[in-house]
Amino acid sequence: MSDNHQFGRSDLPPEQQQALKKAVWWEYFTIAYTAITITVVAFVVGNSQAMRTAWIEDMLSLIPQFAFLIALVFVRRRPTLNHPYGMHRAMGVGHLVAGVALLAVGLNLAVEAVTGLMKAEHPTIGTVNLFGHTIWLGWLMIAVMTVIVIGPVFLYGPAKAKLAPVLHNKLLYTDADMAKADWQTNAASIIGVLGVGLGVWWLDGAAALFISLGIIWDGVRNTKGAVVDLMDQRARTFNDKHAHPLAHDITEYLREQSWIADAAVRIRDQGQVFHVEAFIVPKKPRVSVDRINDVSEGISALDWKVQDVVVVACQKLPDEADTAR
Repeated sequence: MSDNHQFGRSDLPPEQQQALKKAVWWEYFTIAYTAITITVVAFVVGNSQAMRTAWIEDMLSLIPQFAFLIALVFVRRRPTLNHPYGMHRAMGVGHLVAGVALLAVGLNLAVEAVTGLMKAEHPTIGTVNLFGHTIWLGWLMIAVMTVIVIGPVFLYGPAKAKLAPVLHNKLLYTDADMAKADWQTNAASIIGVLGVGLGVWWLDGAAALFISLGIIWDGVRNTKGAVVDLMDQRARTFNDKHAHPLAHDITEYLREQSWIADAAVRIRDQGQVFHVEAFIVPKKPRVSVDRINDVSEGISALDWKVQDVVVVACQKLPDEADTAR
């Protein structure tokens, strides 16, 4: 079993192996790219509150990448006596940490922006000497914010968005979604800088507030998604928009068996893989172990995400189980 492709108790299929390799590469690329943008913005941030808020957001955007890479170390470990389901929840924990950090810092930045607007603070943007010419620092700010948006919006944002559904990774999907929306932060910071240049002082604070509200929204969305998954909500798609179709596939497969009268499932999303409890109502009171074993293996073969399967023969389906009708 390969250490690189191992996911808990099994290996990833070839498509997911390649997707995971690409995802790891893009996460390292994102960290390097963001580190450069943070350094560049630090040289031109000036007294603009919008620029400072955008700069802090760049730093916060590193959290999902580190959370993904650290969680991946634990996710690959095989189940043990102390962790019988494996450590797939590490991805959900990383998702939660990212969400709480974004929410906390976003709220703090929003308070600072509102306070600045209430105090009617008039920011100033000075000049710098560049290649023997004196230019307004605001032009450098605008140029930098225009260029650095290329990476998240056109490179690693779309790339991660394509990989997230292949890996069923909600942290990767949210990271991609945040990256693709970076143009809004950059546009707001540019508007704030131009506002200072035109003498409309409040535009800078308003832009900072807009950026901080975006951070808060990302924090709320990440925190909510992570919490409901950790509380074992009904398994959903990678973007949380729909119930996962695997429940329908499993119940249909079970009902196709000649000896099963009805079936339902409970699917627990462990982070990137599923724990499945399949409840069956057999047509006859006695069921052989071989038949139970066969349908268990059949369920596992339906989707690579199925890591654990428990098949329970019962007289009546549990009310909370999903019949997927």
